[in-house]
Amino acid sequence: MSHDVLDDQKRHLAELLEAIQRCAWFLQQSEAKLDWPIEPVWLSEHKKDVDLFETLAAINERFAKLQDSLASAMRHSALLAGESIDSFLKVLAFFEKQGVIDTTDDWQRCRAVRNMAAHDYATHYAEIAEHFNLLHELSESLFQASRRLIAWSADQLGMVPASQDFSAEFEGIFT
Repeated sequence: MSHDVLDDQKRHLAELLEAIQRCAWFLQQSEAKLDWPIEPVWLSEHKKDVDLFETLAAINERFAKLQDSLASAMRHSALLAGESIDSFLKVLAFFEKQGVIDTTDDWQRCRAVRNMAAHDYATHYAEIAEHFNLLHELSESLFQASRRLIAWSADQLGMVPASQDFSAEFEGIFT
């Protein structure tokens, strides 16, 4: 019996959809540990709070992982839908038209803010607070895009997350 490449592609998308649920839930859980918005003076007063800075590092990482997982799943979904995936801008434009993401600009704004953390080693607490407040504000658009992509994949491709391990927790983000 020959190996079915289409089944492999579908299984991979199902795993990506499950990863999106997991990443979104963990990001939301890390964000829930803090009172928003973060004030620079408060951050400066807690500059040696290891738990706080571990939570902030987790938010950075989980925001990035969620956006990466969404990007991979969007590209893969577009491929399975027979859309052009030769550039990610085309993938973004397609999913903007489908209502999965609000705008390509919003997606790129998330990417820019996320990338600033990877390259900016600020010690000014006002800049650090601003960065995390922006991530927190933008995470809502990633949560919504996650929900919409999972619904779109079910409606258009008949694909659902590989397991329901994080489905209830994921839905809890929106209640």
